[in-house]
Amino acid sequence: MRKRVKDYGIEFGSFPRGKYNSITDVPGVKVGHCTIRKDIPIIVRTGVTVVIPGEGDVYNSPVFAAAHVINGFGKSIGLVQIEELGSIETPILLTNTLNVGIVADALVEYILRSHPNCTTVNPVVCECNDGKLNDIRTRSVKKENVFSALQEVQSGVFETGSVGAGTGMICYGYKGGIGTSSRVIMLDESKYTIGVLTLTNFGKREELTIKGIMIDDYFKDQVEETGDGSIIIIIGTDIPLTHRQLKRIAKRTSIGIARTGGRCSNSSGEICVAFSNSNRRLRSADRNIYTIKTIAENAKVTSLIFDAVIDGVEEAIIDSLFTAEAVKGRNGKVARALPVEEFISLFQRRLRFL
Repeated sequence: MRKRVKDYGIEFGSFPRGKYNSITDVPGVKVGHCTIRKDIPIIVRTGVTVVIPGEGDVYNSPVFAAAHVINGFGKSIGLVQIEELGSIETPILLTNTLNVGIVADALVEYILRSHPNCTTVNPVVCECNDGKLNDIRTRSVKKENVFSALQEVQSGVFETGSVGAGTGMICYGYKGGIGTSSRVIMLDESKYTIGVLTLTNFGKREELTIKGIMIDDYFKDQVEETGDGSIIIIIGTDIPLTHRQLKRIAKRTSIGIARTGGRCSNSSGEICVAFSNSNRRLRSADRNIYTIKTIAENAKVTSLIFDAVIDGVEEAIIDSLFTAEAVKGRNGKVARALPVEEFISLFQRRLRFL
């Protein structure tokens, strides 16, 4: 993994980052990967990424959640129930398009093993298509890979870039994959965290914009064009938010995408899943009514959260490009790494003239 965008001193917005500048800065959130790379007898560049949305038993104590589809060219599982019940009861898994069913089946088995009385489960699985670098028709992600990713989850620092579900992804013509960021905001003299994780697989080099710099104006290296492509965005927070409020912040992710040049075109898939683990829905409550917390939904507080989400999404997308390493895939195709050092030199020259 290469250096992250924050390591170069580049800021996105005015909010402070969390300790790890990661979705795992949100208390209770963990991330794990299983990366699959094979050259014989077929070229495999794929994997699974897991996001655990909260501490303890998420199945018996689901987190509040919402899903938002900007453009629905996607094959996700579980979004309908998230929207109906306003909660998530499993880990969130990311993988490639043709492995969604296998990954969902493995996630169901994982929940059934640990919950003997379970008779229904809503697995949450989202995808992007890594078929340009990965022999996707082989459906190489198996149950044991899912179980491995679930066992490898960790808090704190985790790998980003060309790893897990991001192994075979291409973003703006360069190697994309997993990116992350976090923002800390103050509400009533208490600190709260908004974390972002992205799976980036979209855009053309001619669209890519970093800190206002149109990359295509300066870099003419040969890249693999992705065209429409897709992006999955996971937003996690410990701010006490309801389903409706989470839905509102999920909608703002489109602005973060647009800041990097994304256009959300006809056959692209832009999907956001947002959750708050401050409020938990009790599956077997002793009472018919229980109390939850929520923000005062005024202009000042809500706009503050919106801005933090937008900045975080923008950085997480760029973070995936900065950390992803070049990958050679099927049919000899190479997804080149973003020329970070050249960009930093250009960025610094631009700063001197401001």
